[in-house]
Amino acid sequence: MNDKTLRDLRQPSTGRRAGKSPKITFPCDYPIKVVGDAAEDFAAMVCQVVTRHAPDFDAQCIQVVPSRNGRFQSVRLTLRATGEVQLKALFTELKASGRVHMVV
Repeated sequence: MNDKTLRDLRQPSTGRRAGKSPKITFPCDYPIKVVGDAAEDFAAMVCQVVTRHAPDFDAQCIQVVPSRNGRFQSVRLTLRATGEVQLKALFTELKASGRVHMVV
């Protein structure tokens, strides 16, 4: 193997994505997947939080998908995002609920 082709993975990449997030033009339709422990009221809790941050959110358009063994649920939805501040506040509140494991 040629030493010139090896890269130290501990160093930041010099490619075009190094340290740069994709630029999003707001407002836009923004898909989100929220994963948490399976419970009857998990989707309702997610919808309540999302509605506080996006009042025009249509809760009828969500998808609830159980994990293979039924331990977790993912709630998939699309909201009208108005800016990074809105999304950050939404993600923070979802994670602070103590019921959400991951927001993608």
